[in-house]
Amino acid sequence: MKAVILAGGRGRRLNQYSEDRNKCMLLFGGIPLIEHSLRHIEALPIPEIIIVVGYRAEDIINHYGINYNGKKIRYVIQREQRGLVHALECCQESLEDHDFMLFLGDEIMIDPYHREMLSNFYDESAIALCGVVRVEDRLQISKTYSVVVNHGLQIFRLIEKPKHPANDLMGTGNCIFKNKIFSYIAQTPINQVRLEKELPDLIQCAIDDGQLVKAFPVCKQYVNINSEDDISIIQSRFGKNIDYGVAL
Repeated sequence: MKAVILAGGRGRRLNQYSEDRNKCMLLFGGIPLIEHSLRHIEALPIPEIIIVVGYRAEDIINHYGINYNGKKIRYVIQREQRGLVHALECCQESLEDHDFMLFLGDEIMIDPYHREMLSNFYDESAIALCGVVRVEDRLQISKTYSVVVNHGLQIFRLIEKPKHPANDLMGTGNCIFKNKIFSYIAQTPINQVRLEKELPDLIQCAIDDGQLVKAFPVCKQYVNINSEDDISIIQSRFGKNIDYGVAL
């Protein structure tokens, strides 16, 4: 098992903050945004971290080097900004046929259950385990993806950025995959709005092929930082006395 952190995006919706730096290096809670994911990985029995970098890659590489508190870091360059699925494809060779746990470099998870998630993945025969969180405001689901499950949390349908979510389950970027997921990239359709391949569509291809995919409640609260509204959500949920503001 390896860990993969995707941190190559431009972050245009935070342009006033990320124009001259990698978005994942903006400070939230006194540490770089990507370090929230690194600290979660530090607590897991995963020896190697692959970080996919692109825009201002040197910001991350120069700061963290090749080791994070005893865990090896390997960098992969995403030379074109073509979305999450393309970023995964870029790191396929570096994974060397290993399964992997996926993190986003711009997400914050409060009280994650990663050890339990890993254990569940090893116990299941699923090709993928998708981290989900229940939300009160279903409008938040329109920022990520919707997850349709049965009572056993088997996933039947994933919907990218739905206008009308069917339930209160919000999909996150925190998932665990068998390496076999790469075999479905070629048949993943290109999203006609964003003009790139989307992670939920990749997973849906595996589901449609008869592969088992399950949901796992990954944390108590989750925010993917893509806009100033997301920064406001962080401040309102976790307290204005906590330094989750962007440090310039």
